[in-house]
Amino acid sequence: MCAVGLFAPPALAQIPVPSSPPPPPGQDANAGKQGSSIKVDVNLVVLHTTVLDDRQRFAEGLKSENFRVFEDKVEQKLAVFKREDVPVSMGLVIDNSGSMRDKRPRVNFTSSIPELKEALERIDSRGSTAMRDAILGSLDHLKKASKDKKVLLVVTDGEDNASRNSLEKMIREIQKTDTVIYTIGLLGQENKKEAKRARKVLEQISAASGGLAYFPENVDDVHNICEQVAHDIRNQYILAYYPTNTRRDGTFRSIQVEVIPPRGRGKLIARTRNGYYAPGGPTSAAGN
Repeated sequence: MCAVGLFAPPALAQIPVPSSPPPPPGQDANAGKQGSSIKVDVNLVVLHTTVLDDRQRFAEGLKSENFRVFEDKVEQKLAVFKREDVPVSMGLVIDNSGSMRDKRPRVNFTSSIPELKEALERIDSRGSTAMRDAILGSLDHLKKASKDKKVLLVVTDGEDNASRNSLEKMIREIQKTDTVIYTIGLLGQENKKEAKRARKVLEQISAASGGLAYFPENVDDVHNICEQVAHDIRNQYILAYYPTNTRRDGTFRSIQVEVIPPRGRGKLIARTRNGYYAPGGPTSAAGN
């Protein structure tokens, strides 16, 4: 069983949302505008991108010319380049299975939000974990959020053993959104085989979305990890482009972001989602 909450983290500064990007080639500049929203067209691909140096420090001061974005190995032209601390809609998924009972007070780092704390206390802890179902439900809930930048934080201590949805379907749905997912695995060593499988899944979830997976040795480290997550969110670049492949065929498009370091800077590595699904295409119920 998982508890799900949605909140705007108070640690993130509330400043104006980036202004609208230019329209795609051939489209009226006034078409599709939605106030100050960054998204003006469903074809715009948005990448929340973290750039680190070889010492794992955030690389500041980069410009659009320092980035090269490829979709299916074809270079794309950036329509948006931003580096701003924007408001975030953030969801929280906490594994509330029986094994998490003693850990729950220490991972409830949002106790300043009474509604979320009350919800956690009201849920009975049981033996099963339906993490995939909870993540899919959270992604649907985040679609209703008002902020353009969406983040999901998942905290669990074990392997999913109760979800109706498959891992493949969950990854596919993650790649249909631009939500960044951070996972925290409180994995014990009682069953190393199960812990290894759970670790691999959490890493896949984060990699698909451009987030990170954390595996603290002590549950008391969760609070520090959450501060690291907030720091990561606040130091991301926003890159967006209109794909040169305009087919609405529902196919998966791989994404790669390369960073060209300014003169005098060492090697820089970009982290962002590894791809997305184009709109359109036949609908399918497969994967359940």
